[in-house]
Amino acid sequence: MAIVEKVIDAPPQQVFDVLADGWTYSDWVVGTAHVRDVDDAWPRVGSQLHHRAGPWPFSLQDASTVLACEPPHRLVLRAGLWPAGEAIVAFTLEPVDGGATRVRLGEDFAAGPLRWVRNKANDLVLHLRNRETLARLSDIATRQKGSR
Repeated sequence: MAIVEKVIDAPPQQVFDVLADGWTYSDWVVGTAHVRDVDDAWPRVGSQLHHRAGPWPFSLQDASTVLACEPPHRLVLRAGLWPAGEAIVAFTLEPVDGGATRVRLGEDFAAGPLRWVRNKANDLVLHLRNRETLARLSDIATRQKGSR
């Protein structure tokens, strides 16, 4: 499992508000090229975010499904990218001193061919991708803080 952490200078609810806005995922989730639709119930358990991932013209259409949602502390998704497979992605948010939030992002392949291709190169790519994802999440969450 690839696990990365970042302290974001915004309270947990403010960071969770970004996670709860499915239409922003292509702005901060590295690899998501376009959000096609978001269920009205997002991010309730069972709701889906419909996306396209990867570079055009090779991008794949699939959906991510909410497996667990405990605002403002936890969101777990099953991110689909078939035929490559799917991953379980878990965001954990905890308050830290000064009104900031420690965000932990864990990702692991759960099904399909990607599940069987575990090596140090893939692990490094996931870590780098998810570090950048948290940096982008931080930019959006802290920008919202400044505009309130």
